[in-house]
Amino acid sequence: MKLPEPMSWDRAEARKGKFDGKFILGVMTTGIYCLPSCAARPPKAQNVRLFTTEGQAKAAGLRACKRCRPDLYYKGEDENVALFQGLAERVAAAPENFADASALAKAAGVSLTKLGDLYRDHAHLAPVQWLRRARIKHAAAELLASGDRVAEIGFGAGFESESVFHRQFLSQMRMTPGAYRALDGAQIFMLHLPHLYRANEILAYHARDPESVSERSEENRIWKALHTAEGPAVLEISIEPAQAWVRVHAEKRLGHGSMAALHGAALKILALTHDVTSFETRHADFVQTRRGLRMPLLPTGFDALCWGIIGQQINVKFAAAMRREMVALAGEKIGDMRAHPTPERVADIGVPALAARRYSRSKAQYLIDAAAAVATGKLSVENLSEGSAIAAEKALTAQRGIGTWTARYVLMRGGFADAAPVGDAALAAALQRLHNLPQRPDSDETARLMSAFAPHRSLATMHLWTYLRQAA
Repeated sequence: MKLPEPMSWDRAEARKGKFDGKFILGVMTTGIYCLPSCAARPPKAQNVRLFTTEGQAKAAGLRACKRCRPDLYYKGEDENVALFQGLAERVAAAPENFADASALAKAAGVSLTKLGDLYRDHAHLAPVQWLRRARIKHAAAELLASGDRVAEIGFGAGFESESVFHRQFLSQMRMTPGAYRALDGAQIFMLHLPHLYRANEILAYHARDPESVSERSEENRIWKALHTAEGPAVLEISIEPAQAWVRVHAEKRLGHGSMAALHGAALKILALTHDVTSFETRHADFVQTRRGLRMPLLPTGFDALCWGIIGQQINVKFAAAMRREMVALAGEKIGDMRAHPTPERVADIGVPALAARRYSRSKAQYLIDAAAAVATGKLSVENLSEGSAIAAEKALTAQRGIGTWTARYVLMRGGFADAAPVGDAALAAALQRLHNLPQRPDSDETARLMSAFAPHRSLATMHLWTYLRQAA
């Protein structure tokens, strides 16, 4: 291939990635090589040398640019994943260094528009929303691990005032910083519920299997058995008009690590991890009879993964029965309940044991293989919503037996806001009815129709499922 003259190509086209893979930009004065789309300031033409391969650039003594990551590009990896994850690591280490979205953009070497695209694709959040979450996560860890004053912890996490810290902490964690600090060793805590909170759908979701030994719901209460680092525990959640009371049943008082995990589980169980206001404002006519509806999440990524694999191509009732068999085989007992089993315990069940309980051998093998991948660290499914959605979906679908529907289900129930489980029969049926279509849309048409709800396709899915049930 004949290389162009240095810096002779259209810079705007290069920024779009048009020339990536066709040649490599070597900046001899700085000793780095870049993709033509690199967002760094353009070097002078006399300092540039072009290469056709990465090997040639390395042979010339150049190292990979840390912004555009050509080394990842030529390995077939997404440089935007690396950019997003690199920013996440830097913010986690020192959130006080990032005052706003502009600071994130400067650190990444990209425009605010590019930053917005990056966070929409990978975090399903606006940059400022993501930054606020990162700060609160940092502050929450400090509240339980240190004895510093609450105000000092807020300033250390990057909040400009104590009042802003309290307000934003309460909005995300559903309790004040002081109440959160009191979780250490607590047996009961209270979560504030947002205005127009709808409890009925949440209670119904956790009652979907009346015979379940790992969760149940009666009247205004939910019980969920969970594994913690200090042994199994049961969360008993009582939903009142403006708050939810959460009581922890365990053999002993649990430390701050376990209590933080149980608090996070309660937020997911009650669907309190996302604000629904933006979606309801944008789609006011669509949601008018369902205002306040939320997408219930599963308390652990592995729970979501098991539901996804077990539920492939079967109805909910049969999937619940099969999941119940798995929990009975490997779940840790606590009182009259059993906690959802750990990946290690599921991996040890064995295909014959599941096959004897109505699992097909292929489904049993997919489940056990996935559990082994999680147990060994090959597949990471916990705290999915804190990482890249694109990287998570790619990792999930690389696992044998996991397709797009299963991966999107795991992302959706794991906390990502813009994951539509394309291929879901009920979702397709709801879209058919909503748009008065002559037949159910296929996967491509479903994806096209759901794009109208971006970046809230997870919540839109819950609305469509509920709309279909109401219509029936």
